[in-house]
Amino acid sequence: MRFAFYGRTSTEQFQDPVSSREWQRDNAVQLIDGHGQITVEFFDIGYSRALPWQHRPAAAALLRSAAQPDRTFDAVVIGEFERAFTAGHARSITAQLNAYGISVWLAELDGPVDLSDSTHQAVLQLLGHQAQREVLRARRRTTAAMAAQVRTQGRHLGGRPPYGYRLVDAGPHPNVQHARWGRRLQRLDLDPDTAAHVEWMFAQRLAGHSTAGIARALNARGVPPPSAHDRARNPHRSGTAWTLRTVASILANPRYTGRQVWNRQSVDHHETRPGDTSRLSRGGRPTRGWNPRDQWEISPPGAHPALVSEADFLRVQQVTALAAPDDGNVNRYQLTGLVICGICGRRAEGHWVHGRARYRCRHGHTSANAPRPDRPKTLYVREDHLLEQARAQLSPRAAERGDGSNPAGLAAQLRVRGITIVCTAVSVTLDIGLDDPKAGWDNPTSAAGDQRQPDQLTIPGLTIPQPTRNPHRRHPRNVNTFGGG
Repeated sequence: MRFAFYGRTSTEQFQDPVSSREWQRDNAVQLIDGHGQITVEFFDIGYSRALPWQHRPAAAALLRSAAQPDRTFDAVVIGEFERAFTAGHARSITAQLNAYGISVWLAELDGPVDLSDSTHQAVLQLLGHQAQREVLRARRRTTAAMAAQVRTQGRHLGGRPPYGYRLVDAGPHPNVQHARWGRRLQRLDLDPDTAAHVEWMFAQRLAGHSTAGIARALNARGVPPPSAHDRARNPHRSGTAWTLRTVASILANPRYTGRQVWNRQSVDHHETRPGDTSRLSRGGRPTRGWNPRDQWEISPPGAHPALVSEADFLRVQQVTALAAPDDGNVNRYQLTGLVICGICGRRAEGHWVHGRARYRCRHGHTSANAPRPDRPKTLYVREDHLLEQARAQLSPRAAERGDGSNPAGLAAQLRVRGITIVCTAVSVTLDIGLDDPKAGWDNPTSAAGDQRQPDQLTIPGLTIPQPTRNPHRRHPRNVNTFGGG
């Protein structure tokens, strides 16, 4: 028989892929001795067993090859179950390969898998649960150990140093065996090239300067942003200029107080059942998210040199907090997401001025950069004017009678029908369009009992013509949204 060998190693940094491949292949060769030989190999490096085969390059290539009529193997041999599978992966992959006429050989079964054999089914289920348990145990042990190391030792746990710091040697590894192998700890120390810039940013913020103004000043002075200063760790970023969010993230980072802080972010594996990667939501790929502050692990002071005192850091956080209205009311915007700039096509952002809801578009300009001479003038429109124009364009007679004057009701109807408002400095135009003309209407019945037509608004007196396709339906939201709600 012709066999395809499949193996895997989790990480390239902490494991030896060469030796891992060899011992897995040796197990596979011993298993198929006298039955055939290996004609092709598929080996994944740096991919977790928790990932489905379709998300591992070599495993996915094996499945594609298996579906081809001219494939060069008749069976797949695996040297160790946990190198290839976890949870219910083995059963589903075996069934898929069996459908192509390919058998799967496992060392734990001392031969091919027979899905019709109840004993084989039980062994696969047991091995899957063991692999799943090992994933959860490793995950919990690792996070618990890292939390303890930060909380009691203030240890740097890896990753890029914050802007203003660099990594320096912190002595031998506390584990004797690791120390014998030459492994050493690292800690944060001041970066002579960037530490002064961080201190300057905190001083400027305490002096009352805005984050946008600080970013503009850094750009004007030609200070390299973090992505430009450390290009090796930031190949995915342009590194061209400081942005408002970059400055804000530095001013909000508590590690500049000299404390080590861990678990500010966590990984959501989107598993409907912990450890079971056969049932994943949201596409099955892990995502990162910010944790509440009560879940952070914070070391005692003095884990590394401070760039700002704790008292000043707390004062900065009060400065960066969002200002609340004097009356305690939250600003409300009726047309959020419905106002389109007719000049550049961006969605306008909410902007509360003089007690009124307004919308503005800066055409992609941000406060962190000085305005260009050729940049169009910022567009400002009042919400009440937009609602008045919308009411007049929907039904001139209704506008004359004053019907449909409820702003919330009118805005809700615009949102239901997918109508956007395209604005310039001299015009306001409704862009009527909906993929499904009857969506959200269901032919409502009037008080008189007659059946309304789909183009009849529930606000009395307002009528809308039949919709056409709206070119702004899939327009991306403006990422530079600092106001609005």
